[in-house]
Parts: sequence; C-alpha cells; structure tokens
Amino acid sequence: MSSTALVKTIEKLKSGYVGKLVAKRAQEFKDMGKRGNESWFSELCFCILTANSTAKLGMKIQRALGSEFLTIPKEELRSRLRGFGHRFYNKRSEFIVSARKFSGIKDIITKFPKAQLAREWLVENVGGIGYKEASHFLRNVGFDGLAILDRHILALMREHELIEQAPRTLTRRRYLKIEEKLKVLAEKVNLPLAELDLYLWYLKTGEVLK
Repeated sequence: MSSTALVKTIEKLKSGYVGKLVAKRAQEFKDMGKRGNESWFSELCFCILTANSTAKLGMKIQRALGSEFLTIPKEELRSRLRGFGHRFYNKRSEFIVSARKFSGIKDIITKFPKAQLAREWLVENVGGIGYKEASHFLRNVGFDGLAILDRHILALMREHELIEQAPRTLTRRRYLKIEEKLKVLAEKVNLPLAELDLYLWYLKTGEVLK
C-alpha cells in the first residue's frame, strides 16, 4: 500500500469526526503548555510510565497520583505502580524519583530555543526518557515539530512503504532519519507532526489518545 493512499485516507479523516477529535486533543496540548511546573512534571512521569507499556495504563496511573509524583516515597510509589499492574514498577519508580531533581521542568525546557534541543537535553539527562518518550512529552506540552515513533506508527509506515521495515532498535541516527520521512508526509497533508501522529495512531488503534 503506497503513501498516496495514506495521504487520501488522512485527508478524508481530517474533514470528519476524527478531525474534530484531533483538533480537540491538539488544543488540550496547547492548554497543558500554559500550565506550571507541577503539571509538566506529571506529564513527564506519564511519558516515563508509557515506555514499554501503554498510554492507557500511564493515563490511569497519572489520574490516580497527579501531584504525588513529586512527593510520594519511592517504596510507596513502587508498590502503587505494582498494584496498577505496571510490569516495570521497580525501574519506573526509580526513574520518577530521580527525575524530581528536575521538578522545575517547564522552566528548564522553555529556555531552549528549539524543541529539538530540548529533546536532546531530555534524552541526555532524564532516566527512562529516549527520543520517543521525549518527543511524546514535548508534544503533550504543546510542541508541534517532533515525531513520536512508537511501534504503531512504525508499523503503519512500513505498511505504506515509507520505510522498508520497522527497526528493532532506534538509534538517534535512525530516529531522526525516519522522522524526516514523516515530516514529508506532514507537509503533504498540511499538518504539524503533533497532529499527524494522532491521525496515524488512530489508523492503527481506532483511538485518539494523548
């Protein structure tokens, strides 16, 4: 199946119910960007939790804990994550507690002149955050120009011959190379990468989540 068919499918979705859902979600990201450090830190923890897990589980835990991500003792956090059924409750609790040294995350991120530079800082400094998770976090706090290359997106790209195969591991070089391919697609459908991701994710999952 070619990328031409994918462009047509996205254009059709843009004019219907899915388009309205995507616009609503995109506005929620912009609104989140206007909130303070505590909300941004909660969103960072959500993205740490979704790595090798699911967005739905991450959202469930985020709703339950909220601002407690900043204060809950490590062992209690570990126990809570285990209780929610998170497979990697040990490592994720360590990452979240370690990230508390960046509790002023909004103040840090907004000093960068470009989202790409903020992403590099996140990958280098925050445990549990790779390029996918950093891109996810930045998209969720209002940045438009980064691709979230999760397994659903990569599978869809392979199906539509945008890539030959979904790589087992994503090095920085591979990530940026595939991201460039999505930028070309985004231009064809006149969408920022942040919104294109939502359409592609919908095509694989039938949902428009954050």
